[in-house]
Parts: sequence; structure tokens; C-alpha cells
Amino acid sequence: MKVQLLFEKHLNRGRKKKSFFLLGLLFLLGKTVVAQDTFYGYLKKNTLIMGNNRIERTFLWNNGNLITHTLTDKTNRYSWRNTSRTPDFQLNKELVEAEKASVDIVRVAQTTIHPAYLQIEVKFALRQLQVKRVYKVYNDCPAIACNTYLKGNVSILGKSEELNNADRKNIEFLEDMQIDQTASTLDKLNFKGQHWNVDCIEFFDATDWNNNLVVERNFLSYRKNHYRGNLLQVRENISKNGFFFLKEAPCSNVQLAYQGYDFMAEFGSFTVTGLGVSEKDITPDKWTPAYGCVIGVYGPEAVDKLVALRTYQKQIRRLLPQRDEMIMMNTWGDRSQDSKVNEAFCLRELERAAQLGITHFQIDDGWQTGKSPNSAVAKGSFKDIWSNPDYWTPDKSKYSRGLSPIIKRGKELGIDIALWFNPSIQDNFADWKKDAEAIIRLYKEYGICIFKIDGLSIPTKEAEMNLHRLFDYVLAETDNQVVFNLDATAGRRGGYHTFNRYGNIFLENRYTDWQNYYPYWTLRNLWQLSKYVPAEKLQIEFLNKWRNEEKYANDPFGPANYSFEYLFAITMAGQPLAWMEGTNLPQEALLLREQVEKYRGFQHDFHQGIILPVGDMPDGRSWTGFQSIREHQGYFIFFREYHPLQSYHVKTWLAPGTEIECVPLLGHGKAIKTIVDEKGTIEVFLPSMNDYVVYKYVIVQSQSQVEIK
Repeated sequence: MKVQLLFEKHLNRGRKKKSFFLLGLLFLLGKTVVAQDTFYGYLKKNTLIMGNNRIERTFLWNNGNLITHTLTDKTNRYSWRNTSRTPDFQLNKELVEAEKASVDIVRVAQTTIHPAYLQIEVKFALRQLQVKRVYKVYNDCPAIACNTYLKGNVSILGKSEELNNADRKNIEFLEDMQIDQTASTLDKLNFKGQHWNVDCIEFFDATDWNNNLVVERNFLSYRKNHYRGNLLQVRENISKNGFFFLKEAPCSNVQLAYQGYDFMAEFGSFTVTGLGVSEKDITPDKWTPAYGCVIGVYGPEAVDKLVALRTYQKQIRRLLPQRDEMIMMNTWGDRSQDSKVNEAFCLRELERAAQLGITHFQIDDGWQTGKSPNSAVAKGSFKDIWSNPDYWTPDKSKYSRGLSPIIKRGKELGIDIALWFNPSIQDNFADWKKDAEAIIRLYKEYGICIFKIDGLSIPTKEAEMNLHRLFDYVLAETDNQVVFNLDATAGRRGGYHTFNRYGNIFLENRYTDWQNYYPYWTLRNLWQLSKYVPAEKLQIEFLNKWRNEEKYANDPFGPANYSFEYLFAITMAGQPLAWMEGTNLPQEALLLREQVEKYRGFQHDFHQGIILPVGDMPDGRSWTGFQSIREHQGYFIFFREYHPLQSYHVKTWLAPGTEIECVPLLGHGKAIKTIVDEKGTIEVFLPSMNDYVVYKYVIVQSQSQVEIK
């Protein structure tokens, strides 16, 4: 359903439901609402029930090894009944009889990281193996998360290698259709019906090597097949209602104990596979976490499944303006690496950053005494970092007075200082606590709150667990004030769905020196990801367009063909990153300050909305952009790339018949008052190629209001 019309669309569905729905919309869109919790959970006889005013999932108790009974979308008054009588969670075909079951239900209070939620913890034993399933139900959120933990002994986990359909025999009899199910499962649903339309979305990080970060596959569910990805969106073709599974794990190609796929589908049966643990990871002395799994429900409109997913994602980490919003400068983008980094250089850069309106200045690799393998002045190593106890102290040859002069001048200019940090990777981050203590010391001594985390490699479950310990310990010791920029550029890392509660994602390294910075490439990556990943949690780069012009020669898509303002506008839906040395900029670049200051005025409000891509996919010649959806209002960023038409009907997420007024905030567009046409588009005018406009829009009248009158 169209987001702006959600409330109006439900006017005739009953007073109680209407008030619940409005409360949920207000909560999602950042309004202050004083109300009782809408979530609940209880065990009634042989049925465990959990949910809120948006979703409900009921289970047969089955001695703790739960079997889904029903899944209900309360907003759309639609329910599915599970036809399977096997447990949702399964390690192998032998371990199915559960015992020693218990359930513990507690309300977890809001913190500066997460909102309040209801935690339903179910424990049971499968012979010598203990299992803990922890469900989280948030207020007014149409999704329920589940995290699984294992402890004890298990001889073998279920495995099922992906089989090529061409290697299966032809189907002549019913028994020919049966395929052995031996894979370990995180969750599953089995509904009646033959008509299911499915989207499976696979993600790619390691962006030094990948420039196509999202792959969408659409299919009709048929015979049993395997699919790769973190997200499965399922729509029942008859009712048009749907549900999704989100696998909270790294990108498929770097998951632990990976068997080649993440989901199985067979008509109305859908399974989430791949626990991310092997037999040797499970021991009697500690709880070992599997990958997380989230189930959510949504209505019949195209936008519904995206809103449902994003509603959940916004629960993982609250976006606080003073902590999480930033316009950062990092000088590594000009490729001098650590050769220039010292006190005098940083002080000069701070002055230029202030002239641009920058809020955070990040000193990348080179501030520290230890030398990394990326150093331009002395080859170092990421291994055995703690053989040098001073590794993570300021290099005295560069910062004879420590970082205090940098911090002091930054405060005077209104700029926070951030640092680069590389955890010690040997022995699966065994020195995680030393790393954490180093970060905490820098926080306490200098007040530094933002750390770019680089050089990660997560080859084992122990490495993954130690990284969580590092991040959790730092947050606990700094009152949740530290923010981690998690580098996604290379190595086996967390991807887009694993470490989300710790900060944001440093998306990509791009350099004019190597001729791999093209503005439309950056815009395309953000545009594609923003459909499934909160754009406000992605750090997006813009570069010095005046450097290395000769390397692009007559390339029409080279950065010199765009205004500096346009390059900055590309990053606005995310967290902007000035990936450059400010002192290398010409004087004309400083004119950007006016736009930066205006952007800072609405940055947080823009990011509070549900940010989705609009228009056509960026290709250097399209009309494209973003929409930030809030209650009865929102924002647009429209880009006219190298496209011949001055006006264009851009597809939005507004419902046909909606009357809106658009007021320009930045760029070169004119005020608009229009009615959304039957295709969901509005006409936008931009006088020049490679131009943009930012609008704040207000809904004057919706189609539902017209019908009611």
C-alpha cells in the first residue's frame, strides 16, 4: 500500500485497528508517542503466541522445539496456516525429539542503541545439545527477529549440497518429486497453494573488487530449488499478501560453513538454511550463535514489502542526530596515504574542512605509532600488532604533542575528530580485549567517538564472536557513544546485515588516480542498495573532481563534467564522505559550504524517513533519485543525468491521485504543485544535464480523501 495513504486506507476497518495503525506509523516515522507497548508474548496450554498490533506468529509448543501454527498480518487482516508438523528449527533428521523445555519472557527497556522490545527466550535440549531461540518483538513493527544459540555436543549437522536440476531424473511418478531434506534449517514455513511469486536478493561487498552490489532474482515457486541471498520476499499471487525472510548474515559468498545456498523453495514451502556454524564450533562451555533470521509480513502494494523490511531495520540501531549524523572528511581519497599525515597537515586540513562545513575529520591509517602494510613510508603488518604495546598511540614523530592540538582546534571549529583502527587479526582476534581497551583509552583521553574499522577477516565463528565481544565491550564502556565505520571494501567481512547495531558502513574506495571514480557508479550503488539497506547507514564518497582530469581524457562520465555540488548531492541520501584532502581543492570548491549548511538543516529529518530509490536506475543518462517517506510529507532528490529531456515523469512511491506541493531546498528546480498520475509519476523539470534538485513535499490531498468526500 502507498505509505502516505496507509492511515486513510484503513479508515473503514474499525476504530481500534485505525488507532493501532496510526500509532505504528507515528512510531516508525520518528514521532513522539506516549502509549503502552503493543507487543505481547505468552504460552497458553500447548501454544506459544507472540506479536504486536502488526504481526502475530503462533507455534505448537512441541516441548520447546517450536512448530509454526499460524502467521498473521494484522494490518491487512490476513493469516496463513502452516501445514508442516516438523519443527521450524532442525539440525539433522535424527535430532527432532526435544526435552527440558522452558520459556522466559521479558521486556527489554529502550537504550540509546535500540528501542524497547519484548524478548521471548525458548530453551530446549536435543540429546546432548542445548538450543536457545531468542525472539524479539518490537512495537508497531511487522516483523519478528530470531537469534539461535547452541551449546553442548553434536556429532553432525545436516548438510545438503546444492544439486543441479539437470542431474535429477525425469518426473513420471509422485515419488520422483520427493527430494531428501537433510540441510540444517533456521526457520521454515509450509503453506497451501500453488501460486507464489518470489524475489531473492543477493548482496555483494568487497567493493574494491565488486561494483555490482545487488542481484535480484524473480521466480515462481515450483519444484524444490535452492537460492542464494540474504533476503527472500514471497507474495501469494491470489491474495497478493506476502511475507519475507531476512537472513542476518554476511554476504552469501563469504558465509561460514556455507553449503552454496541460503533458501529453499517448493511451491508454498520456504526454508532458511545455513546456520553459519560447524560441528567443531559447538562446545559445552559456551553458547555459540548461529546466523539470525527475521520474518515479516506485508500487504498487496509494491511498496509494502520494502516498508515492512525497513521498519524492522530501523529498530536495530536508533539514529541519533548528535551521534550518528555526519558529513565527514577523510584525506585518504587523494592517495597520499600516510605520507603527509602529521600535526601540521591535520591542522591545515581542519581549516579547509571548516570552510566546507564539514562536521567530522577522520585521520586514516598513519596517525598511530605502528605501521600497517598500507603505509607509504614504512611497510608494516596487521599481524602480531600487540608485540608493540605502543602500536595504537599517536606517532610521536608526527604528533609530538599527541592528538590534543588537533582535538582542541577541531572543537574551536565545530569539527569532531575521528580515527582509523585495525583490530589485531591473528588467532581469530584473540586480542580483542586489548583492541577494545585501546579504543576506550582514545575515547577517554581525547573524546574520540568515531572509529573506522578496517582490515577485518572473519574466517571462523570464533573470529566473528570475538569481533562482537570487541564492539559490545567498547559500547558498554563508553555509554554507547562510540560509532564504528565498518569498512566493506575487501576481505571476508560482515556485509550489510550483520554488525548493524554498531554504526554505519564505509561502502567503497574510489580514486581518480586509478580512474575508478565515476559519479554515476557511486549513485548507482547507493540507489540499488537503498531499496534493501537503510541509505542513512551507508557512508558515500565524493571526490576532488579537479584532480587527475587528464586520466579521464574525453570521457563524458568523468567527474570533471559534473559540478562539485552535484557530486555532493549524490551522497545526501547516505552519510556524505568528502574523500579528499581539503587543501588540494581550488578556491571555487569552497562555494559548496552554502549547500552543505543547508543540507545539515534537514539531514536528520531526511534520514528519519524511509528512503527508497525513485526513477530509473542510474546509468549516466537517466532521470533518477530518492524519496524519503514520512507521514503526510517527505523529501525527494531528483537527478537529471546526461539526459536530453528537460522535463521527465519520474516514478515515485506516491499513490495515483495524490496532490502534493514540492518546495525546493537545494539544486535548481522550481516549486511544484501537482497530482500524481495513474502510473505513480510526477513531472520534474531541470534545465541542465547533470543537474539535481532537493524538494520537501507535503501531501495536500490524498486519493482516499477524495473518495471519502
